[in-house]
Amino acid sequence: MDMSTTVAPKSNQLNADDLIAGPRTITITKVSGTGNGDQPVAVSFEGDNSKPYLPCKSMRRVMIAAWGPDAAQYVGRAMTLYRDARVAFGGMEVGGIRISHMSHIEREMVMALTVTKAKRAPYTVKPLRQAPQQQSAPAQDKASGVARDLIARIKDADSAEVLEAITGDAKVVQQREWLTAKRPELAADVDAAVRAALDALPQDADAMPPDDDFPGDRPLESAQ
Repeated sequence: MDMSTTVAPKSNQLNADDLIAGPRTITITKVSGTGNGDQPVAVSFEGDNSKPYLPCKSMRRVMIAAWGPDAAQYVGRAMTLYRDARVAFGGMEVGGIRISHMSHIEREMVMALTVTKAKRAPYTVKPLRQAPQQQSAPAQDKASGVARDLIARIKDADSAEVLEAITGDAKVVQQREWLTAKRPELAADVDAAVRAALDALPQDADAMPPDDDFPGDRPLESAQ
């Protein structure tokens, strides 16, 4: 059981206490205005459960310094948020959300941020090295799989009826037409498999031409 889920504060925004269990890396899906003068920006992210991150003024300055002022460019980018227990409000340390790492920056960034009205301090943000996302299989690989499966089915056909059922299936017809249009080299492999299967099937003896060199193929009177 994950105990952190039992202490998550009920709120319509991401809170520092949501990060008690540890930092969280988020991928931004939308940045919008809230109409709230104190927290005018809402950063929606993947899996936010309708609880967007509302960055404070200092963290908005960090985002602008790293990514520029155009919030539309933030979509798809990522950053790591953590709980800084030293953040004070009303003279009491209550904790706040801070950014430690950001994607789309080349090197570590150090900037001066306001700590109190009379004090500024350096603040560091590090590049976020994201693991490469697994790409979906290219269409051409899927096409190869379709052709491979078709060829396997064709090779398994043990009679003309089975082969005819396979090649006459509406889905197979559609697949072969697609391969012919998009991947002709694969379509040729399928066609070759069909021809090979036909050649390998037992032939109808009635349709075979007589072999004149074999006595049984000649009329009885001529064989005597």
